[in-house]
Amino acid sequence: MRPSRYLIALVLILAAVTVFVSVWWHDMGYLLIGLWVVVAALTAGDLVMSALSGRMTVEFDLPPQGFVGHTAAFTFAIRPQKGAVPRNIESRLDCAPELAIGESRLGAGEEQTSAAFDLHLTRRGRYAVHELWLKWPSRLKLLDMVARMPVGKEIAVLPDISPVLSGAVKTQILPLEAGQKDLRLRGEGSEFHQLREFASGMDPRSIDWKRSARMRNLVVREMRAERNHQIILCVDSGRLMAEQLGGFTKLDRAINAALAMCWAAGLAGDLVGFYSFDSRPRLFVPALPGRAAFPRLQTMCAELSYETQESNHTLGLTHLSGRLMRRSLIVIFSDFVDSITAELMIENIQVLARHHFVVYVALRDPMLAKLTEPEEVTLDAVARSVAARQILQERRTVMEKLARLGVLCLDSTPEALTSDLIARYIEIKSREMI
Repeated sequence: MRPSRYLIALVLILAAVTVFVSVWWHDMGYLLIGLWVVVAALTAGDLVMSALSGRMTVEFDLPPQGFVGHTAAFTFAIRPQKGAVPRNIESRLDCAPELAIGESRLGAGEEQTSAAFDLHLTRRGRYAVHELWLKWPSRLKLLDMVARMPVGKEIAVLPDISPVLSGAVKTQILPLEAGQKDLRLRGEGSEFHQLREFASGMDPRSIDWKRSARMRNLVVREMRAERNHQIILCVDSGRLMAEQLGGFTKLDRAINAALAMCWAAGLAGDLVGFYSFDSRPRLFVPALPGRAAFPRLQTMCAELSYETQESNHTLGLTHLSGRLMRRSLIVIFSDFVDSITAELMIENIQVLARHHFVVYVALRDPMLAKLTEPEEVTLDAVARSVAARQILQERRTVMEKLARLGVLCLDSTPEALTSDLIARYIEIKSREMI
């Protein structure tokens, strides 16, 4: 409870009147005392009436978990114990700073008042909603009634797997499927599938002459892509990956894309492992069938912390190379500042590329492209444009060096990262590049 602006204004006016009357009319003291007694009585009566009619129960609702980059709704319902719900209720939520509070939506009724806050989930982890503060005017509007409601609820913010749940990943994989249960990549594969009778339009180079001679009829060898490839999702969790890009960290973007890649690989029948490093090696999960590996990778990625140390690519990638016993597809999610700091990363990726097929994934800031073409020609805008062009040129230089080493590079925007990565995986799978 606190005095409202009406009570403060009334007290100030009465105080001014008291001073003025005390100076000019000394015999009006009893009238002034009476006015102050009336104001005090009205305030006390307003407090008693509002306290009796303001008793209420509040019910809270918060989903136990949500996906990073999405919005969760914190709702509460106010039910009075007697009478009607107080009007003009204002609410404020006290929660962890990682939960950005959006707009509130209020729905009033005769029996109850409900409201909802949109919580924007910007980082992974477990975050608490501590308290709910309510404020409403008293019956005579002389007081502001304030109530503090402890909430004590938590929400677990997990990596975003909405493309998996919505079927978007499976839709991308569908062009490779030749059946609903068994994914077979027919064509220029390395694994024998079956013999078929030669028909007009087929490639003559696919004719199996020895079996054709035995059967006295032309037959062709039909191949399919080899399954059970080993895929390692390597995530750099160092300082640069904790940078905010489009409202979320690069690390969260990389984890979301890695989980979508894991699910796509499970549909394609491949094995998926996971590895993370920063200043030293962190997590390593051996390769398992994609669908079996997905829940385990999801749990481990949810617990992957945001590091503030510089990434040691030499130690991290050397450790990974020593853990792999067979040729694998290694997808590296990392980033760099300029071509000089990327030299060690290029050297160690070159060592990996000698025995494995490497895909390097980096996130491009869309703001750099906008800064290169400023709308206003000012000195500051030109300076920003020159710096942005230099950064983009150095990124192209690093990507070209990696491409010459046989590394497949993917420099994508945050919104298109998942779809671009799966499209590259489909290309690698269909062309038997592993």
